[in-house]
Amino acid sequence: MARLLLAGAIIFELVATSCMKFSKGFSNLKFSIIMVAFYIASMLCGNFALKTLDVSMAYAIWSGVGIAGMTIIVMLLFKEDMTFTKIICITFIILGSIGLNFIDGK
Repeated sequence: MARLLLAGAIIFELVATSCMKFSKGFSNLKFSIIMVAFYIASMLCGNFALKTLDVSMAYAIWSGVGIAGMTIIVMLLFKEDMTFTKIICITFIILGSIGLNFIDGK
């Protein structure tokens, strides 16, 4: 259950961060409200996930998946360039997150 909550926290944060661009510095009320609501949902899910998950492991996964996910989203949604260097760096982030997840044998 905690891993599902962590996944939810990550997804909510990705949606919120995507809406941040569309909110245009809180000048677009619709996207500003969506952004705040999804950040709150993300923090709630993350908080409940940390009742049973180690903070270091959960944050490593949250950060790694968040960075990789956001990079893919901005590439598709905002047409940012994807370079070979970005792909290599994202790969290392994901591998590091996976490694931290298994380092304790959990």
